[in-house]
Amino acid sequence: MPRRARDGDRSAVARHADVKKSTGVPRFLKIAGIVVAVVLTSAIAVAAFVVVDLFNRVGDGAVTLEDAPEVEPPSIGAYAGEFSILIIGTDECGEVSTGLLGKRCSEADGGVLNDVNLLVHVSAEPRNVTVVSLPRDLMVAVPECTRPDGSVASSMSKASINTVFEHAGLSCVAKTVTDLSGIPIPFAAKISFDGVMEVTEAIGGVEVCIGGDGIRDEATGIDWPAGLRTVSGIEALQFIRTRHGVGDGSDLARISNQQQYMSRLVKKVMSEEVLTDPAVVLRLANTIVDNVDPSDELSNPVRLAQLGLAIKDVPFSEFAFVQYPSFPDPDKPDQKVIPNLDAAETIWAALKAGQPLQLTGDVASNGGVELVSPAPEATTDPAPTDAPATETPVPRATLDPSISGQTAEQETCANGKQD
Repeated sequence: MPRRARDGDRSAVARHADVKKSTGVPRFLKIAGIVVAVVLTSAIAVAAFVVVDLFNRVGDGAVTLEDAPEVEPPSIGAYAGEFSILIIGTDECGEVSTGLLGKRCSEADGGVLNDVNLLVHVSAEPRNVTVVSLPRDLMVAVPECTRPDGSVASSMSKASINTVFEHAGLSCVAKTVTDLSGIPIPFAAKISFDGVMEVTEAIGGVEVCIGGDGIRDEATGIDWPAGLRTVSGIEALQFIRTRHGVGDGSDLARISNQQQYMSRLVKKVMSEEVLTDPAVVLRLANTIVDNVDPSDELSNPVRLAQLGLAIKDVPFSEFAFVQYPSFPDPDKPDQKVIPNLDAAETIWAALKAGQPLQLTGDVASNGGVELVSPAPEATTDPAPTDAPATETPVPRATLDPSISGQTAEQETCANGKQD
């Protein structure tokens, strides 16, 4: 009988066939493939959930804008043509801001004022972005408006613009600004004190510059030295609300400081630090959905993506922040202002023509900020001499010198003072 090969007796086996050693690699690859498939499937499922969740939440409480221009339905790709967005910041006190602004919140008596009013205009190609800050104490004519509940709010021949939201809601603020500017507004949104804090926290804070003697303002609880400071959450709200601690202590000086903040906010949001970090982008998207009340045409994530794509490549030199020009109101010169219509027309004409702006006035109104000296050097390389010819650039529109403002390319610092 043939002898069976015992363990360790390799000679008998070798005479018949080679035996391959089992390494376990094929089995490992199968397991790895399964793991990768599960991860990819899970990622797709999570992404789908996030998209559906955003769609379900972003439209909550959306407001229809009365007499707004019609726009094409949302689609994939950048928004075509020019558009304008009205963004208002209200003085609503939430859980966090009440702790910071206790006295201010307790004296509000339930009324809600639109203390920050920004008209953001984006031109058609070649793109430029203009942000017009309207003073909260600007006296304007308010048209008849339909309130969200369907009732009609009467027109007013002269009212402070920051009372219009309480009078008849977001739609009426948009309608009032359109009447003042002649600029159609298809999109609008409202954000509160707490919303401002949440947005800055979502992107990891915004670095601002404090000049002068530093800022000390008992009304907002600030006592900060001069220098660069990253503000987030409560500190961001303190910074944009400080009035007595900058310039001459007026609301017009505060607007200039808010424009410094907005300029630096734009740079942060459009930086690689934010845009290349999916976790930060998702956190920002969720924060916006949870804290911003949009108009109905702005209540679709695809629409938001369209608008974002339209401005993502705009150079900082073409982001202009300007303050609506005004005169002291003869009836209340120490409290209210009235429109400087002739100077303002240079803004509106430029926006309607799609022209980038040439700022000729000071960067600050009422000493709110100061231009960093020396001015920062350009960070982009000049085009090579053999570069292909491009389209003739759109000529710049020269604004009235009474209009203050800055571009996102310029660096300014709060002109701090000790109140």
